[in-house]
Amino acid sequence: MTVRVAHLTATAGAKALVSDVGFTLDAGRTLAIVGASGSGKTTIGSALLGAPKRGVTATGTVEVAGVDVLRCAPAEVPAAYLPQHPAAVLNPVRRIGGVLRDIAKVRGREGASERVADAMRRVGLDDPAFLRRFPHQLSGGQQQRLVLAHAFLQEARLLVADEPTTGQDPAHRDRVAAELRLAAANGMAVVLLSHDLDLVESISDETIVLESGMTRERRSTAELFAEPRHDYTRRLLAARHTEPAPAGDADAPIRLAGRGLTVAKGRNRILDSVDFEARQGECLAILGASGSGKTTLARTIAGLQQADAGELRLDGAPLPVQGRRRDRTERARVQYVFQDARASFDEYRSILDQVTRSAVRLRRLPTAQARAEAERVLGEVGLSIETAERRRDNLSGGQLQRAALARALAAGPEVLVCDEITSGLDAITQKGVLDLLASMKGQGGMTILLITHERSVADRLADRTLRIAEGREAEHEPAAPVAQTAFAPDGSSTATTGEGGNAAITRRTL
Repeated sequence: MTVRVAHLTATAGAKALVSDVGFTLDAGRTLAIVGASGSGKTTIGSALLGAPKRGVTATGTVEVAGVDVLRCAPAEVPAAYLPQHPAAVLNPVRRIGGVLRDIAKVRGREGASERVADAMRRVGLDDPAFLRRFPHQLSGGQQQRLVLAHAFLQEARLLVADEPTTGQDPAHRDRVAAELRLAAANGMAVVLLSHDLDLVESISDETIVLESGMTRERRSTAELFAEPRHDYTRRLLAARHTEPAPAGDADAPIRLAGRGLTVAKGRNRILDSVDFEARQGECLAILGASGSGKTTLARTIAGLQQADAGELRLDGAPLPVQGRRRDRTERARVQYVFQDARASFDEYRSILDQVTRSAVRLRRLPTAQARAEAERVLGEVGLSIETAERRRDNLSGGQLQRAALARALAAGPEVLVCDEITSGLDAITQKGVLDLLASMKGQGGMTILLITHERSVADRLADRTLRIAEGREAEHEPAAPVAQTAFAPDGSSTATTGEGGNAAITRRTL
């Protein structure tokens, strides 16, 4: 066998993170570990890599290819890591090609360039131009595939994949699934830590269900999905199937509208004259492949990305397309929830302090009142005060995504721009967050712009979809014409019927 884990227990101070977990895994097999954020998945993955987080003590037996990884030197661990947040493990100051060639040369200098080209081809980044770029010049999905290329170059005996499809569009998600199957077919043992139950069902041989650090079920994946035995497993699988949120009022006033939004980098136009409109109490889903311009559009709307051309209107009034020109009230009214929640938090201050600061700075609430508001919104997204009093690095990816949502809500926004905020959540927690957003748009009249690769998430929450491709070319879907925003010469906006711009907007049929 390639992997043997026995009586693995991990603690942080007096808190047990994982309790007496054990399993074996042969070469060429894939084991999935599923459970809620904070259930212990990443702790087990860290132990398999011989790298428990700071402050975590791991005991028991963890062997990979006969190597005791809890006691050997880091360089001796025969495992590779595919992380949830790829930017955290990519060198930001070196070009991609140089790093890949250095990894390849560890296995021998001859043929290093060919091995790099092969690895990049296998993950779908075969354009030589990628090798000259820096990691920050790639989209989140492209960064994830780059890290997968690193793993193939290392020729590891074990691949620990931590949420490898987070932030991926369906086509690239299928590619990652195919590469994980290929890794197993080539004799590598694969441990998949994932909230993506569709991925788990499609590629894993066995599945372990974790709850609060303890194993609830461990069976073949086919049997577990067909006949779950434990109540938690049944609830986890049932949460995949939810009813759509009530549709917004099609006659509600237009809350936010954009026309001709264009963003260019050099000669390349990332966005090219994109038009959109979203009504009060409505959710507009923005769909498209990785690198299509979805996040650029979202950041432009939130004032985090300067547009080279175009205009925005909020309740009919001009909204500066440059964030630094927005006043405090305008910034509070349009809030952004980042895809990479970890990078958006200060590592030295508690999450509670940072959520409180949002209410202090943007709403000018007294500190005591702002803290009470922070505690309220944290509770709404399912985070306890005990959890929120920790620092960033002591929370899981899913917990950080919920904390980022709470921080935005603490500002009291009227427009919420959500960039892949459910991608790191388990099915039960995702359902809770989507239910919360549905109630906000339905009862509170909030306008939500939802950037997502998850068609099921869009179907659950969105009233309409805006699909962009390469920033300009629309993929039109069959749908009845919907209201578009027309800008009059005096700057006012009115609703007209028809299709326009370079993006397709379709209304969901309920």
